[in-house]
Amino acid sequence: MRRLILILAIMLAPLTSSAIAQVNEVRIGYLRTPPPREALSLIDLPAENDGLAGAELAVADNNTTGRFLKQAFLIEETRLADGEDPSQAVTAMADRGISFVIADLDPDLLLKTAAAAQGRGILLFNVGAADDRLREEDCRANVIHVAPTRSMLADALAQYLVFKKWRKWFLVVGSHPKDVLYGDALRRAAKRFGAQIVEERIFEDTGGARQTDSGVAQVQRKIAVFTQSVPAYDVLVAADESEVFAAYMPFRTWDARPVAGSAGLVPTSWHASHNQWAALQMQSRFQKRFSRFMTARDIQAWSAVRMVGESATRTASTDPQTITRYLKSPDFSLAAFKGQKLTLRDWNLQLRQPILLADGRMVVSVSPQEGFLHQVSELDTLGFDRPETKCKLK
Repeated sequence: MRRLILILAIMLAPLTSSAIAQVNEVRIGYLRTPPPREALSLIDLPAENDGLAGAELAVADNNTTGRFLKQAFLIEETRLADGEDPSQAVTAMADRGISFVIADLDPDLLLKTAAAAQGRGILLFNVGAADDRLREEDCRANVIHVAPTRSMLADALAQYLVFKKWRKWFLVVGSHPKDVLYGDALRRAAKRFGAQIVEERIFEDTGGARQTDSGVAQVQRKIAVFTQSVPAYDVLVAADESEVFAAYMPFRTWDARPVAGSAGLVPTSWHASHNQWAALQMQSRFQKRFSRFMTARDIQAWSAVRMVGESATRTASTDPQTITRYLKSPDFSLAAFKGQKLTLRDWNLQLRQPILLADGRMVVSVSPQEGFLHQVSELDTLGFDRPETKCKLK
């Protein structure tokens, strides 16, 4: 017993200076713009380290395994100011030996960053942008997409609604461009899985304060009038990524109907209440370290960093090209507390993953739903499949 304890003590002891000299480092960058500080609900305000915290936890997880292979993982954050060109930041990261960058950027800035990274040996991991075009007509060979697409989220929701036989939808779409894109994804999902949109309305953002002292009474009347005189429907589906109206819909509609989409039953890559498949252990470690709940952006950043770590472990190498080849190979997979291993779609570099459906307090279900079959992977029933893709990796 004493010998076993001694062996464990030696294995877990801090590295000596001579051992440190033999460690091979993997430097990972985290590139982002300042996080948004607005939300309709105060409890939804993003933390300052939203996303970054997930990446830091993954670095710690990588190092737990990496120390036995003499691999060390480091994370370095770089923030871009509003309107700043990413070229200089990419050059600086490349000069510091960073070959993998977690990119928490909007779609246009991500494409600029991909162009700047091309030829510098940098592989980007998109953890924030849900736009399908980034995986389709605007796909890039040096960008792996960890964040699920709008089509994946919409398909996940549609499968559950169809499973419940809630096939008649009242679709409400916001007036901002990203609301329109989500609305497009929901229309596609409805057609794909046999739902019917019986009525569609646009909720115009007229500006003004999001929250006022008299807002409760005003919203209560406005939402009721807005949702009046709709043909018989089973569920109101809201596309409101701009967070203008959807959070006000539940319990305020004219007819007593459930709400889904951007409020009510929401499709997401992660939720604080998720506790299946050892997720409770993950949630506990995150809460202990950061004193808050883990978010979808956190798990996406965690997954990206773990993808690098898993590939380094499997190849017993810290060479960026070796890691990248393994990442893009059929042999790659990642365990991520979602009931099945995540893999990469080789036609557009999108990470396959189950989607949680949460009501704000609990996970209601997980898609893909039972009965939605696929000849390769049931996960490919979510989002654009190989025969549908417009991606030509370059």
